[in-house]
Amino acid sequence: MIVVAGRIQVKPEERSEAVRVALTMAEATRAEPGCVSYRFYADLADPNTFFIFEEWESEAALARHFETPHMAEFQNQIPRFVGGPLEIKRYVVESAAGM
Repeated sequence: MIVVAGRIQVKPEERSEAVRVALTMAEATRAEPGCVSYRFYADLADPNTFFIFEEWESEAALARHFETPHMAEFQNQIPRFVGGPLEIKRYVVESAAGM
C-alpha cells in the first residue's frame, strides 16, 4: 500500500475556495480504481492549515491518479490559494492492522 500524507497552508482569504476545490478533488479521486482513501482535514488549532491523507492499493494506481483530468485541474488551482510551501511525503507500507 502507498500512503501519501501532507500539509498545506492556505491563504485565509481563499479558505472557502480551497475547501470547495479540495472537496471536488477528493470526491473525484475516491472514485478512482485503486484509491483506498483520500481525505482533506483542517487543523483544529489553525483552520488555514489543511492536511491530506491518501491510501492507494499500488504504485500503478497512484501513477494513474497523477494522469487524471481532475488532478490537472487541481494542480492548476493550487497556486491561487496556497499560502506557503507544500509538505507532502509518500510512504510504502508493508502491512497495516487495526488496533
